[in-house]
Amino acid sequence: MLHASATSYVLKPGIAKITCEPNWKWLKREKPLENFDLFYVWSGEGQVVLNDQPYEVSKGSCFLFRPGDHTSATHHPQKPLTLTYIHFNIDAGVTEIPKPYRQLTETVDFEHLLARFVRLHVTQPFGAEVETQLVLKQLMIYLLREECEEPQERKLSQQLTTSVHEVANYIRQNPGLSHRIEDLAKRAQLSPRYFSVKFKELIGVSVQNYIIRSRIERAEHLLHHAGMNVTEVADALGYRDIFFFSRQFKQYTGRSPSEIR
Repeated sequence: MLHASATSYVLKPGIAKITCEPNWKWLKREKPLENFDLFYVWSGEGQVVLNDQPYEVSKGSCFLFRPGDHTSATHHPQKPLTLTYIHFNIDAGVTEIPKPYRQLTETVDFEHLLARFVRLHVTQPFGAEVETQLVLKQLMIYLLREECEEPQERKLSQQLTTSVHEVANYIRQNPGLSHRIEDLAKRAQLSPRYFSVKFKELIGVSVQNYIIRSRIERAEHLLHHAGMNVTEVADALGYRDIFFFSRQFKQYTGRSPSEIR
């Protein structure tokens, strides 16, 4: 699934996000499944039986049923299941397949992809068929990646991502401060060199460029909406040389600050 092209994913009828009725049940059929089926639980409690193996399910329970599987399910009427299911085939040779069941603990990113998939399928905007195939492949990659990483590695990776994004948010909220790499790295509890590398990797630009961009974006806002002149804006954002501020502003926006004012 990892190396199959996105266009190899063929969607089948039966794609939805639903909250099951109190008396809902998924009865086992004599005929096994003919397609792959991604089955994800958003909330509720119940039990899924896969090839005679029972699984207690709740938020984060995720199955990838395969052709040939026998399945059934029930749920707690007072805690009905809300779930997404996606039926699909792959028109290509498949070697790497996510395992049949896992309990996701970090669900935000996976649920975001699922929600996008269902929204595309329901609304059918321009390019929906191609994009749904791409999102479905992303979902498979997510599951495969989780299997390749040890739990501790995932935890450290998530902590690192959160720390770097929190620092980026701090810069945007305080563009006028004199941000030193050493201080920002300390805030993220990383060495300056490693912080700089991970910041560019996760945010997409170097720390210094991000600081400048945050200042210039704030400068544009102040010039447009705060009634401040160029000198006042430059001073508010930590520039001691108005000519340097003007050059940097024009470099990033293509216009001088006086044109904005």
